[in-house]
Amino acid sequence: MAEVATSARPDQLLLVIDPVARRADGESVRIAKDVLSAGAAHTKVCLPDGPEEFARALRRRGSRRPVLVGDDRALLRAVTLLHRHRELAGCALSLVPVGPVLGLARSLGVPTGAVAAARAVLEGAERRLDLLVDDSDGVVLGTVGIPPAPRRDPEPDPGPDGPVGGTRPWLRTCQSLVRTLAHPHPRPVRTGPAPGAGPARLRVEVDGVTLVDLDQPVEAVSLTPGAAGAAQVEVRPLSVGAEASPLTASGRAVTVSGAHFRYRADAVESGPVGTRTWTVRAGAWGLTLPAR
Repeated sequence: MAEVATSARPDQLLLVIDPVARRADGESVRIAKDVLSAGAAHTKVCLPDGPEEFARALRRRGSRRPVLVGDDRALLRAVTLLHRHRELAGCALSLVPVGPVLGLARSLGVPTGAVAAARAVLEGAERRLDLLVDDSDGVVLGTVGIPPAPRRDPEPDPGPDGPVGGTRPWLRTCQSLVRTLAHPHPRPVRTGPAPGAGPARLRVEVDGVTLVDLDQPVEAVSLTPGAAGAAQVEVRPLSVGAEASPLTASGRAVTVSGAHFRYRADAVESGPVGTRTWTVRAGAWGLTLPAR
């Protein structure tokens, strides 16, 4: 892990630059580093090569304020690490969004331009935000979706040595040709729904009160951290004929159970599970956002 230090005005910053950000947009990374270095008394820059070095940099932050340069996955990784070490209460994070997955950053109110985001780090204010924590100690910053929506993220980052897994384009072409020769006849087309697709039968309970039960098929369930320590829950029942109105509720604890289901929490798909409970932790984590 390479480290350099620069100096300027008051404030001690730890700038952790995610490797995906460095590969995705080196120019934005450079701009963010220049703006932050010019605006803080001391900026320590860490260039972790992977998750272990990323975690080590956060653990060794001392009194410095951590600033992440990366996308939604870097932010989620940092919050998860601090949560597991029970350090969220005393550590406000800052983010300069750089990378291919930025929907969560936008929804949280973080500017997505490198200059605007860096200025928000220097001039903004910490805002305490609610957190969803599930019964396996996983955290959710944005939305839980059941079933998981189709991925809209770009292809996985190829890394510094070419495509994922080190496979080069000419080798992929050869592999594709081999597969074609090995299966000369068209494969049968599936006429039924894909595994895990279509309506599900789930029981959704909000603070112990059943919002929908197993006898009502549902198309989708979503949970988001709301305000004042409550999760916002929306259930879309399966519509027959006229479109069915969504069922909504809010509460501190939400339990979903029934047939084994998969779900997407932020950018991570999980499951299948038979039951999962999410509990709201009010004001559990801090994020630096532009001053209102």
